[in-house]
Amino acid sequence: MGTRPSTHNLGTAISESELRELYVAQGLTIEKVAAKFGLAATTVRRRMRGLGIEARPRGPAPRTRRGGLPTGCQHDHDWTNEVAYAVGLIATDGCLGHRAGQLSLTSKDVALLETAARCLGVRARITRSTNPRPVYRLQWCDVLFHRWLMGIGLTPAKSLTLGPLSIPDEYFVHFFRGCIDGDGSIVTYVDRYNTFKNPAYVYRRLFVSIVSASKRFPTWLRATVQRLIGVTGHLTVKRAAGKNDIWCLRYAKGESLRLLRWMYDVVDVPCLSRKRGIAAPFLTPGELAARHGPGRPMVR
Repeated sequence: MGTRPSTHNLGTAISESELRELYVAQGLTIEKVAAKFGLAATTVRRRMRGLGIEARPRGPAPRTRRGGLPTGCQHDHDWTNEVAYAVGLIATDGCLGHRAGQLSLTSKDVALLETAARCLGVRARITRSTNPRPVYRLQWCDVLFHRWLMGIGLTPAKSLTLGPLSIPDEYFVHFFRGCIDGDGSIVTYVDRYNTFKNPAYVYRRLFVSIVSASKRFPTWLRATVQRLIGVTGHLTVKRAAGKNDIWCLRYAKGESLRLLRWMYDVVDVPCLSRKRGIAAPFLTPGELAARHGPGRPMVR
């Protein structure tokens, strides 16, 4: 006769998506989630800790006003191009507060925060801070949206724990563009490294990259982009004594071209105009320049 599974193994029978849907999105208590699966509440709590899902404070749910919406919230969110873009910004440059409903976005580009506010219908004032360097901040309270973000996988204090998120494929491109505008970069420059061999060996380089302190996040981004458009990129890590590892997902040469033309396939999409301006010369395929002699291939 087989042995009874351990309590720990019983807990793993609840998938992360099921637990987030029931506890975070639907707002069920731990006791009610446990009852649905015939488990003890302590088993569910242990499973939540293992997945990094923060338990709500004990006590009544946030007070609601007439119509059922929690005090301080605006509205719930469905997936749209604008919401997906804003989620990308929040995943990279944003913060979910530990207090219910507290959200913030920080950037050196005030235009980026203005775009995020428009995408989400946020009317909060954008403030400026100079400690330790000039930066702009958008802070607001939206209890339902905060809960919704937790339901798709975002958490407070996410820098080192950020991982895969529940982003529908049809909105992933907008989410990814938000990530690049938040913590990514589009870099182009003229490479004259081989001109000592021949003055004609001048090449235009192009790179698209994003960095994260959590390996799981760029690993998931890379796998999803590869599945959707067939480019692989390259994942590297930078290590320094006494500091957290910094992971970089980078696309170069022809892959960066394909990536940018996917990201900006439609003209009127939410984006940071400064970065789109860098990408603009590469968005329309031109004639392929002839290659002369040795040297690395040029961006085309």
